[in-house]
Amino acid sequence: MNLAKRHEIFACLKSANPHPTTELEYHSPFELLIAVILSAQATDKSVNRATRKLFPQANTPEKIFALGEAGLADFIKSIGLYKTKARNILATCQLLMQQHHSEVPRTREQLEQLPGVGRKTANVVLNTAFGEPTIAVDTHIFRVANRTGIAPGKNVLEVELKLLKVVPKEFRLDAHHWLILHGRYVCTARKPKCAICKINHLCEYEHKNM
Repeated sequence: MNLAKRHEIFACLKSANPHPTTELEYHSPFELLIAVILSAQATDKSVNRATRKLFPQANTPEKIFALGEAGLADFIKSIGLYKTKARNILATCQLLMQQHHSEVPRTREQLEQLPGVGRKTANVVLNTAFGEPTIAVDTHIFRVANRTGIAPGKNVLEVELKLLKVVPKEFRLDAHHWLILHGRYVCTARKPKCAICKINHLCEYEHKNM
């Protein structure tokens, strides 16, 4: 795919959704960090249902740590892998208090040192909370990048690095959100909705479903 076509794809996505953002509900970088940790192998809707109860009661490292594992688990037990996530979140809260003055760090290296935080989670926080032009590649973005031809790659890191290279600079900040929403609602896994796709005429997918 050439540069001109990629530019037109993102121009179309921007035209349809000028100010995209995450569907996770949050009011601070810390709340976003916790929500993203909880979202691993879970839907944003299920996370939002849990955090709507959790955050009004505990939305700082100190308050969540004070809940203890059983207390936190009670809020998030409807989410998959909640026991592991509860342990990771408590350990993360402890590190934030001990090493970062209870603030969410703003570098990838420091974020990835937090339990339960990998490269994808760090990228989401850097992008959404701090406005860094990172691209967090999940299953949706991996599928869209490969299927459309925007940035094909064999694994998520390869796709991420290729997207950072080929997405025009003016679109890089919001590219993560446009691609994930497109994959979630239009370019779906089993049956892509090609007939309503705004970038259908630019997509290089060989098996379009019209």
